[in-house]
Amino acid sequence: MITVAARVLPPPRINYKDKRSVVPRFGSWNLAEQRFHTPANMGPWTYIWFTSDRSRERFNVNELFNTMKGFQNFLHHSGINAGGFIETPPPPTINLMDGQTEVNDRLIKDMFQRMQNKVRFLICVMPFHDVGIYNTIKTLADTKGGFSTLCTIGQKFMKVQRQEQYFGNLALKINLKAGGINHTLDPAKLGIVSQGKTMVVGIDVTHPSPGSKGTAPSAAGVVASVDALLGQWPATFSIQESRKEMVTALESMILSRLRLWQKHNKQQLPENIIVYRDGVSEGQYQILLDQELPLIRNACRQAYPATATKQNIPKISIIVCGKRHHTRFYPATEGDASRSANCQPGTVVDRGVNDVRGWDFFIQPHECLQGTARPCHYYVILDEIFRGRHNKPPHQNAADALEDLTHNMCHLFGRATKAVSLCPPAYNADLLCTRLRCYLSAEFDPSESLATQSVTSGASAPSSTASDLAIPNSLKDTMFYI
Repeated sequence: MITVAARVLPPPRINYKDKRSVVPRFGSWNLAEQRFHTPANMGPWTYIWFTSDRSRERFNVNELFNTMKGFQNFLHHSGINAGGFIETPPPPTINLMDGQTEVNDRLIKDMFQRMQNKVRFLICVMPFHDVGIYNTIKTLADTKGGFSTLCTIGQKFMKVQRQEQYFGNLALKINLKAGGINHTLDPAKLGIVSQGKTMVVGIDVTHPSPGSKGTAPSAAGVVASVDALLGQWPATFSIQESRKEMVTALESMILSRLRLWQKHNKQQLPENIIVYRDGVSEGQYQILLDQELPLIRNACRQAYPATATKQNIPKISIIVCGKRHHTRFYPATEGDASRSANCQPGTVVDRGVNDVRGWDFFIQPHECLQGTARPCHYYVILDEIFRGRHNKPPHQNAADALEDLTHNMCHLFGRATKAVSLCPPAYNADLLCTRLRCYLSAEFDPSESLATQSVTSGASAPSSTASDLAIPNSLKDTMFYI
C-alpha cells in the first residue's frame, strides 16, 4: 500500500427536454418528472405473453393488459410517442414447455413470422429469466424479424411497489432502441467533441469461453457516435477466426461508420476520430498499432478526399480501456470517503502508480454499491488530437482535457441514470459483443453434454451459420443491442 496524489473531478450537469437539468449526487440522479432530451416514436408495437408449465402466473390477462396501458401512459409522460400500441386482448400467448427446447424455439419462430412487417417494437413478458429463451428471442427478432424487442419478467412488470422506477428503466432502453436520446451534457463538458467534428468509436472482441465448440469463432463489435450529443451509438459487427484479438474486418467496419457519420452530418466527414479499445492486454499494445491502426487509416483513405489525407485529416487517438487489473484505491481519510467507504465518484489518479514511459490514468467515475470500487485504467497508445491543441481553462494540458472528457462521457450511458465505470463507447461495444454471444449461443453454449465438447486453442475459420449473420436494414443503424 502506497499513498498517491489524486483529485476529484466535479460531475457534469445532466440535461433533459425543455432545458430541465439535474446535477448528479453520489454518482447518480433521478429520472422522476423528467422528459427525455430527444423522445422517439415507437411506431406500431404490441406485447407477447410467455407462460410456462414450470410455474403459474399470479396475474391474469386483464390485469396484464391494464398494466400495459399504464406503461403506455408512462411512456407518453416521458415524451415517447407510444400511440402505435396494437391492442389485441387477449394478447398473443406462447406456452413454453419445460425442457422442450426445439418445440419452444419453433413456437417463437412461428409467432415472430406472423409479427414480421406488422410491428416495429415487441415487448416480451417472460415468466422467469431463461437464457435459452432470451437468446432465441433476440436472435430471431434481430436477424430475421427486423423489429426491436424488450424482455421483461412478468412478476417484476406487474409489481406495484416502485413500479415507476421499473418502468423508467424500461423506458430508457425503449427510447434508445427507437432512435431517441435520453439525456445530454453541456457542450463545454465535452471539449473537442462538442464542435461536431469528432467521431468517437468503441471496439471490442469476444472469444469462445471454456466449454465452447471447437469451431466456435470470435466476434468483433464496433460502435460509433453520429453527432456531437453522443446519444446514439449505431453498431456493426463481424465474425472472425477463433481467439484472434485483433479485428480482421476493421477496415470495412470503420468505413461503414464514416458513411453513417456523413449521412447524419450533411455529407461532412469528421476531422478527428477518438477510439476507445476494450479488451486488449498490455502485451498487445504494439500489435494493435501494427495491425489495427493501418486498417483504420486505409478506411479513411477510401472515405476522405486526397486533399484531406495530405493534411493528415482525420487525426486519430486510440485509448485502451482495462478493467481487469488489480489496482485499487482507498480514501486516505474518512472525510474523503464516499457512502460505501470508497473514493469519491470522479476520482482521477494519473501519477505515482502509472507507466513512466507512457500516458495512462485511472478514473473511478461511479459510486460502488458494494465492496471496493474498481477504477478503469486508460492507456493512450496513440494521440494525434489532444497534444496538438490549445487547452482552455480549467485544463492545463492535454492530459487534463482527455481525462475530463472521458469522465464526463461516463455520465452519458443512456441505459442508466448514473455514472458508469467504463466509458460508454467501450461499454456499448461490450454490450454488442454480449448480444453477438446470443446469436452464436449454439457455438458458445452447446447443448451437448460436457463430455462431448472440445476446446481448441488454435484458430479456426468461422462456421457457415455464424458468417451468415446479418441485421436487417430496419434495425441496422439503430441501437438494437442495448
